[in-house]
Amino acid sequence: MIINVKVKLRSNNSRLEKISSNEYLAYLSQPPEKGKANLELIKLISKELLVPQNKIKIKTPTSRNKIVEIL
Repeated sequence: MIINVKVKLRSNNSRLEKISSNEYLAYLSQPPEKGKANLELIKLISKELLVPQNKIKIKTPTSRNKIVEIL
């Protein structure tokens, strides 16, 4: 399954909002340094969608509009 996630950084709290069936908006508190925001996004998707973290791959790691593959 492929989902599109638009990322908003440096938020007060982390959360994931569903926009449509395969589009989400993620608010992340971690800065985009050394992969911290991407790791937080993986943990957030894992928790919200009940998927193991090792089954989540970010296809566009440097973009704010991320394409995420869930295996």
